[in-house]
Amino acid sequence: MDDTALHAPSWDQLFEIAAAQGGLFTTQQAGEAGYSPQLLAHHVNAGRMVRMRRGVYRLVHFPAGEHEDLALVWLWSERQGVFSHQTALALHDLSDILPSQVHLTLPEAWRQRRLRVPEGVVLHFGDVARSELRWFGPVPATAPLRTLEDCVADHLPPELLAGAARDALARGLVARDELAAVEAALEPFGGLP
Repeated sequence: MDDTALHAPSWDQLFEIAAAQGGLFTTQQAGEAGYSPQLLAHHVNAGRMVRMRRGVYRLVHFPAGEHEDLALVWLWSERQGVFSHQTALALHDLSDILPSQVHLTLPEAWRQRRLRVPEGVVLHFGDVARSELRWFGPVPATAPLRTLEDCVADHLPPELLAGAARDALARGLVARDELAAVEAALEPFGGLP
């Protein structure tokens, strides 16, 4: 007997879950609110929900949010992923270049999993401390310093790294003495002005 048979569906609980995620929710979250796959299908057919991708739905009265594409990827990661690298630079408005791919860091323990990675998503593996998280609506991203350090490790082109670091310094998002890794990466290119 599955858990959904143990209690009646709670629209309020499902709504609360979806509201915190830009109107999106997973099949698992719906199950926790008492919605079986058959009941989800009924609501999809009735036009109350839209299936966005396998295992992810949206309540129809929620308009598409600013970061809906990222929220879909985050829900795919079972809410364990953190947007990082160039994606986090864009979220922090530290780069004028929109990345062609979404960068997501998953916990180190996920490295052993066989994953069906969504198209356009680049995975990185590493544990991200709570102190290294920032939220953009319903999705988490690495904090500015962690983002810059990840970009150093991923060999971001020096002109992009230097520009992002200058912007982060100018906006007070990082302190100069925190940027040792950035300084070292930029040293062969004249350093960080």
